[in-house]
Amino acid sequence: MSLRAFHIVFVTVSTLLFVFLAVWAFALATDRTPIITALGAVSAAGVLGMPVYGVYFYKKVRNIVL
Repeated sequence: MSLRAFHIVFVTVSTLLFVFLAVWAFALATDRTPIITALGAVSAAGVLGMPVYGVYFYKKVRNIVL
C-alpha cells in the first residue's frame, strides 16, 4: 500500500471515528458533562473538516506519479 493510499484510508477512518464520537456524545452518552459536550463539538468539527482536508489532499497528490 502506497503512502498516498494509506493517507486516504487514514482520513476516511478518522472521519468515521469523528462521526461515532459525535453521535455518542450528543445522542448516546448517559451523563452530559462539559467534557463530553466539548468532545462532541470537536468531533462535529472533525466530521466537517476531515473530508475537506481529504479532498484538498487528493487534489494535491493526484498528479504526482510514483
